[in-house]
Amino acid sequence: MPSFDVSSSADKVNLANAIDVVKRQIQNRYDFKNTSADIEFQEKDMFIILFGDNDFQINQIKDILFPALEKKEPDSTKRLDEKGLESVSGNNVKLQINVKNGVDTELAKRIVKFLKDSKLKVQGSIQGDTVRVSGPKRDVLQESIALIKSQVNDYPLNFENFRD
Repeated sequence: MPSFDVSSSADKVNLANAIDVVKRQIQNRYDFKNTSADIEFQEKDMFIILFGDNDFQINQIKDILFPALEKKEPDSTKRLDEKGLESVSGNNVKLQINVKNGVDTELAKRIVKFLKDSKLKVQGSIQGDTVRVSGPKRDVLQESIALIKSQVNDYPLNFENFRD
């Protein structure tokens, strides 16, 4: 029976490249000279940390970061989850931004519900952080991919492991 997986994964290489670009821009900008403005990427735990003197400076760094991320990987800013601003030594602040991977259970349930309501002859099953969709024919699966793409615009999805 043909099947495919609906998943969502961030490309670590593209994220690291975008953050390197932002880091160079921060070092070269005149308004960031002699400040604590900086950016770090923790690849293992998949989060980005922004450092600055105040929340205005953090917002300036975000204004540089988001277009750089979108340029490297479209819709990548939709998978970012910001934590609150934290005060660190003195007047400095930091902001942690988590990079979400995988399809969370709420979105997976929504995808399975779309498939059931569409009356297509496919079955969706949640398997961890992916959704496996199986059906009798390749054409039906392609219709279900089109349906999922039209319904889910708020989170980037990948369609992988297409098997006949």
